[in-house]
Amino acid sequence: MKRGKWGRIVPLERSEKMIVWHARSWQVFWTPSSELLEAAMKSLVTDELWERVQPLLPPPPLRRFRFPGRKPLDYRMILTGILFVLKTGIAWDDLPAELGCGCGKTCRHYLRLWHQAGVWRRLHQVLLAELNGADQIDWERALIDASFAKAPEGGEDTGPNPTDRGKSGSKHHVLTDAHGIPLAARVTAANVNEVGQVMQTLHAFDPVGGKPGPNRQKPERLQGDRGYDSEPVRRMLRWLGIIPLLARRHSESGSGLGMYRWFVERTISWLHAFGRLRRRLDRLTELQEAFLHLGCALICLRFLTP
Repeated sequence: MKRGKWGRIVPLERSEKMIVWHARSWQVFWTPSSELLEAAMKSLVTDELWERVQPLLPPPPLRRFRFPGRKPLDYRMILTGILFVLKTGIAWDDLPAELGCGCGKTCRHYLRLWHQAGVWRRLHQVLLAELNGADQIDWERALIDASFAKAPEGGEDTGPNPTDRGKSGSKHHVLTDAHGIPLAARVTAANVNEVGQVMQTLHAFDPVGGKPGPNRQKPERLQGDRGYDSEPVRRMLRWLGIIPLLARRHSESGSGLGMYRWFVERTISWLHAFGRLRRRLDRLTELQEAFLHLGCALICLRFLTP
């Protein structure tokens, strides 16, 4: 009902009723209860993940006794906001306030702060040690490959993508074991050759423990596609004690390496299932590296808790 021209109450027209109905339904749809939000966000930071991350986080700063200021947010909720941005690929400013994770700038600050403290790299190393202790890592051969990611905002370590009409992009170099468990990952510009990043990717591979004796530092063999065909790289790998199994250019297809290399391509597809790794929006390389290490850690956790 509404009031007419002379103050009389008149019924609403059909179109006006529909407008009111849509407005109310939109409000109900976008105003979930706190219980529904808590249940929906609980799966992002599972208990298994939090048990491994919490000991690695630096302690919160001490608060003053007088004028302590605003109480800091719970670290688990901050990690929830970081994972929400990583998986959905939204911008930091678009992080919904209803999630209770603070603003996007706060989550971005802690992502960078914890990356500088080495939290994400140590988390990846801890999960690899657990996988190694459970005999789930195949050290007989490792797989290496790279893939492109869009970077419409530009920034550090971005360049023209030769496969996307020269648009700005980055490249993710990934090293996995024979089953696709990510061992190391790096970020470079999109116009960087893959063959020149073999040694840097192996150098980014931290020693893995989990078993008695010295930590494992290298695989026995390394497999790669024709993009890694290089005699100097083969000589360097042999000098390191790694048998190179790199496909040669200008050779007929059907070498058989594709039967074993698809595991690394599957791992890259898992990484690019995260929206922030598929489409880079951060101009700083350290933020993209933080997301990349965190994505590798989440994939390792899947192998531990299927």
